[in-house]
Amino acid sequence: MGLDCPIFVLKTAAFTFSFPSLFRIFPRYIPHISASKHPNYRPFTVSLLTLLSAQLSSSAMVKPQRPPSGRTNLASCVVATIFLIFIVIVVLIVFFSVFKPKEPIISVNAVQLPSFAISNGTVNFTFSQYVSVKNPNKAVFSHYDSSLQLLYGGNQVGFMFIPAGKIGPGRTQYMAATFAVESFPMGAVPESVGPTITDGLGGFRIGPSLEIQSRMEMAGRVRLLHFFTHHVDTRAVCRVSIAVSDGSVLGFHC
Repeated sequence: MGLDCPIFVLKTAAFTFSFPSLFRIFPRYIPHISASKHPNYRPFTVSLLTLLSAQLSSSAMVKPQRPPSGRTNLASCVVATIFLIFIVIVVLIVFFSVFKPKEPIISVNAVQLPSFAISNGTVNFTFSQYVSVKNPNKAVFSHYDSSLQLLYGGNQVGFMFIPAGKIGPGRTQYMAATFAVESFPMGAVPESVGPTITDGLGGFRIGPSLEIQSRMEMAGRVRLLHFFTHHVDTRAVCRVSIAVSDGSVLGFHC
């Protein structure tokens, strides 16, 4: 309400000075300006005074802004915290559903004994095993601590380290391991051990056999999203039946 009076005075002055008769009545107060020489005096005077009054009106309408209260800051922090928790939950869901670390799959394809000999109750041979290792992960599997172990009667009779390497995501790598087994005493084998094969007329029995166990273990790590490193290990245990007569592999079960 305090600015209404100056604004009224300015408007009244603008209205008063807009009449050309006043300039003719008081020429001595304005000696250099007349209506005939300066016909555009009215717009200039009215525009100037109107601009001043508009400026005063806008100044009166502007109100000082209050600083944000403590409640507003607290609400902003709560919203930001909820948003961060939501992002973390989404990342964990994606990680454990799509990028969940999985163990490599070892499949034994074949087992062979290139050489086999029995002498004085001891046996020695060369053992060969062919496997395929599949990496089901979305990242590279790096194996560095892998081995192939051969057991007979619960005792180790052969051992071989597998060189370190890498298997690409979703790829399958084929491996072959061959090593010589040192001579070890063969226990007593019953003569009746062995499968019976029939030809329709009669059957014949394969001679005694011995059973060994191969144990392949692979250990390594999988790095997901370049940040998460997961240690994985897998193994394949097979029982191999070998004919004592000639060292042929009768079969294996893993």
